Amino acid sequence: MSQAPDAVSIEPRGPLDARVQVPGSKSITNRALVAAALAQGESTLHGGLTSDDTRVMIESLRALGCSVQIDGEAWNVPGRGGRLRAPARPLDTGNSGTTARFLTAAAALADGPVVIDGNARMRERPIDDLVDALAGLGVHCEILGRNGCPPVRVPGGGLPGGRATIDARRSSQYVSAVLLAAPFARRDVTLALAGGALVSRPYVELTLKVMEDFGAHTEWRDPAQLRVFTGHPYRGRTYRVEPDASSAAYPFCAAAIAGGRVRVENVPRHSLQADFLLLDILRLMGCQVHREANAAEVTGPSGALRGVDIDMNDLPDATLALAVVALFAEGRTHIRNVANLRIKETDRLAALETELRKLGANAHADADSLVIEPGPLRGAAIDTYDDHRMAMAFALAGLRVPGVVIRDPGCVSKTWPDYFSMLEQL
Repeated sequence: MSQAPDAVSIEPRGPLDARVQVPGSKSITNRALVAAALAQGESTLHGGLTSDDTRVMIESLRALGCSVQIDGEAWNVPGRGGRLRAPARPLDTGNSGTTARFLTAAAALADGPVVIDGNARMRERPIDDLVDALAGLGVHCEILGRNGCPPVRVPGGGLPGGRATIDARRSSQYVSAVLLAAPFARRDVTLALAGGALVSRPYVELTLKVMEDFGAHTEWRDPAQLRVFTGHPYRGRTYRVEPDASSAAYPFCAAAIAGGRVRVENVPRHSLQADFLLLDILRLMGCQVHREANAAEVTGPSGALRGVDIDMNDLPDATLALAVVALFAEGRTHIRNVANLRIKETDRLAALETELRKLGANAHADADSLVIEPGPLRGAAIDTYDDHRMAMAFALAGLRVPGVVIRDPGCVSKTWPDYFSMLEQL
C-alpha cells in the first residue's frame, strides 16, 4: 500500500490470516457520553472511540457545561444532573448525525437557547421530524436552515414531556435523541411511531440498553409505542464501551473477498449492535463464520461467493461493505429497504452506484434499494464523497483487484483513524 496526501493505492493480497482489534463503538460512545453528561454524579468511560464524531460530541458537551476530561483510556464525565448551560456560540457538530440529533433534544434541558449547526453536508440532512416530535413534548424549536435541515435553534428551559408522535421512517436517531433526554422531562414521555414504522430498530434498542445501564426506566408499551418514566434519572457509573460492529464489518468482509480468515477480538457474542447481523449474511454468501464468547471469525468461501437478496433495513451502514463483497459473487445481489442511505454522510445509494460501475459492475440504485450485477473487474480511482464508509468499503476491493486507488483517505478519521494501517497489517 502506498500513500500520498490525497490518495491511497491498495495492493492485492491473500489469503489472509489475521487477528484484528477494532475501535470502540461510535454508536455506544456517543450515547454513553450524553447519558453520562446528563447524569447525577461522575462517570468514567472506558474503551470509547476516539474519532471525529466523538470529538465533536465531546467539544459540544463541554460547550454545554460538561467538563469531559480525557486521561488516556479513561474518559471522566462529571454529570450535570439534567441541567445544561446555554453556550455563547452555535454548536458545531460537523457531519455527525448522532451529535446533531442527540444534542438537539438534550439542548431542551439547557438554561437558555442553543443553536445546533454543522458542516455543509449536515445542513442538507433533515431534522424536521425530530423538531416536530419535540414540539409535541412542549419544546418549540426553530429550524434556521433550508428544507427542514440545520441549523436549528432550541429554546432551552426544560422538557415538559407528555405524549408525541414521531416519524422515524427516515432515521432512528430522531427517536434515540428524544429518548436520551426523556428521563429529565417534567412528565413521563410517551413516543408513538407514525405508521408504526421505525427504520434501524436495533439502534433504538441499543439506546434503551445504554439508558437502562445508566439507571433510566423505559418500556415498550406495544411495538409502536415507547415510554420513558420520570423519577429515574441517569446515575454516574463506570462504563465500558463495546468494540464497534460497524467497523468490524470491514475486516469480516476482507476475509470474504481475499480468502483466508480474519478473527476480530473482544466482540461480545450477544451484542445488540445490529451490524453483527452481517455475519449471517456472509454465511449465506458462502463464508464460514465462527462465534465465541468474545470473538468472531470469518473464513472466506471454499468456492465462489453467492449473490443474495437481502433486507438491510436493520443494518444500513453495513450495506456499503456488503455491496463491495457482491462484486466478487456469482449472481446478482439485491439490497433492499435502505432508503435512509440517501440522507447519510452522502447520498450513499447514488455514490455506490457510481463507484461500483467504475470497477466494472452493472449497478443500479432506486429510491430504496441497490442491485449489483458482477462483471469483469478493473482498477479505478474511487471518489469517497467525504464519507468514511465509502473509503473503508471500496478499499476492500483492492485486496483482489489491482489498481484500486482511494481518494481522500483521511475521511476515515470520522470513525476509524487507523483504518488503513489495519488494512496494511492484514
